[in-house]
Amino acid sequence: MSLAKFALPLFVPGLRVGLFGGSFNPPHEGHRAASLLALKRLQLDRIWWLVSPGNPLKDLAELAPFGLRLDVARKLSNHPRIEVTGIEAAIGSAYSFETICYLKRRCPGVHFVWVMGADGFRTFDCWQRWREIAKLLPIAVIDRPGFTLTALHGQAAMALARYRLDESRAPVLATAAPPAFVFLHGPRLPFSSTQLRTKQLPAGAEGPISLR
Repeated sequence: MSLAKFALPLFVPGLRVGLFGGSFNPPHEGHRAASLLALKRLQLDRIWWLVSPGNPLKDLAELAPFGLRLDVARKLSNHPRIEVTGIEAAIGSAYSFETICYLKRRCPGVHFVWVMGADGFRTFDCWQRWREIAKLLPIAVIDRPGFTLTALHGQAAMALARYRLDESRAPVLATAAPPAFVFLHGPRLPFSSTQLRTKQLPAGAEGPISLR
């Protein structure tokens, strides 16, 4: 596999970067739409897709090969400000906390925001060292169909409720002192990697670039 797949994207101090982690199994238009929404509403300079070699909370047997997921993610993202990286595999990171700590050490002066879907935020309290993640960098939660209400009533959301910023303050999130999070509403595309793997597409939805 090309070493370029594992390279850290270029950065300079002061850059505002959204970190969008996940298995991307497979990548789909919902990932891209969420990234574009974050770029605009948070006034970010870049979004880095952190393609995970394996999610500890998911069945690894269902994962497509890592290199293939990277390639498909690059083809689908197709945007000059969305950069896809396999840095987690390069540094041997199994958890988001480890990745975030590495990036903050490696990229001094970069303003990172953790970008996640509302479905992930609902179960954020299951992540390893989630409270410490919230203290390391601000979080942007992207609304997803079926999770608008439940995401804000999970254990993590309740614990972080006093740190929630009004959506109108989304542009200042990248430079806000953590803990801080904002819930972003926007177009909600009916895509799910699980549904796409099992071909349970909502009516009228188009599939991702094939992993087969």
